[in-house]
Amino acid sequence: MSERPRSPAGPERSGQGLVIRGVSGSGKSTVGALLAERLGWEMMEGDRLHPPANVEKMRRGIPLDDADREPWLDKIGEELNAWAAAGRSGVLTCSALKRAYRARIVAARPDVRFVYLKGSEDLITGRVNVRHHEYMPASLLHSQFETLEPPMPGEPVITIDAGDHPEVEVQKIIDALGLFGARAEPGTSS
Repeated sequence: MSERPRSPAGPERSGQGLVIRGVSGSGKSTVGALLAERLGWEMMEGDRLHPPANVEKMRRGIPLDDADREPWLDKIGEELNAWAAAGRSGVLTCSALKRAYRARIVAARPDVRFVYLKGSEDLITGRVNVRHHEYMPASLLHSQFETLEPPMPGEPVITIDAGDHPEVEVQKIIDALGLFGARAEPGTSS
């Protein structure tokens, strides 16, 4: 991993960008929101940046291909760069399943960091089967696991067990990246 990110308490000239990644149902939104709140950073759901054609495909249960994802990944890079230009730090959720997708984001924002929420297909399937997502049906989960490429050495990523309680995951992220945020209240993690 490259140099440690600055604390939000320190001087921020370019802000920090952190992408919470993993398959649908891994906890990106929950962990991202908790982390952003703890650090006082902005939070953006990467799914909101999908073009309407992608959303419609997913609603119909059709997996996205690489060409579908390109404009979405470009929008993610633009959002991360807008935060940097304004000197703001933020957490953005994005599946970033393939190394090529992560490389595209890194090309747009070279100092971005990734947090990979890793969980087994059984664990994640159990979660997805009991929730409702606006346009990501449970039927697409297996295709995400087929597309998923784990991080390689040298990628700016830390891996967190998606089976932990979200507060525990957030604290592990803060500790691993050397960030400073309020500690969880006693008894909030299980």
